[in-house]
Amino acid sequence: QVQLVESGGGLVQPGGSLRLSCAASGKIFSMYGMGWYRQPPGNQRELVAAITSGGTTNYAEFVKGRFTISRDNAKNTVYLQMSSLKSEDTAIYYCNTNPIFFAWGQGTQVTVSS
Repeated sequence: QVQLVESGGGLVQPGGSLRLSCAASGKIFSMYGMGWYRQPPGNQRELVAAITSGGTTNYAEFVKGRFTISRDNAKNTVYLQMSSLKSEDTAIYYCNTNPIFFAWGQGTQVTVSS
């Protein structure tokens, strides 16, 4: 079982940046593809960005060119660098494997507002 702990969210103005982190327990973290997901208020959870065990990345169209996913297998951590943030990026952000295998963590709230 892998446990996931997200951090780094907060309140940021439109156009600003944030870096999210997801720390994963378990010795086999490096074997999994990982993803960042988000759930905007009143909406379904959606995949934002994904990274394979080999480091290949993929992004949802609505974040391409603004968000960057990366991973550090030595630290069992996956990151999401977010820039040029928009109000519609407001959501709770979660990480999990991609495809999803494990229970969701508590997520981290990102609020983009002036």
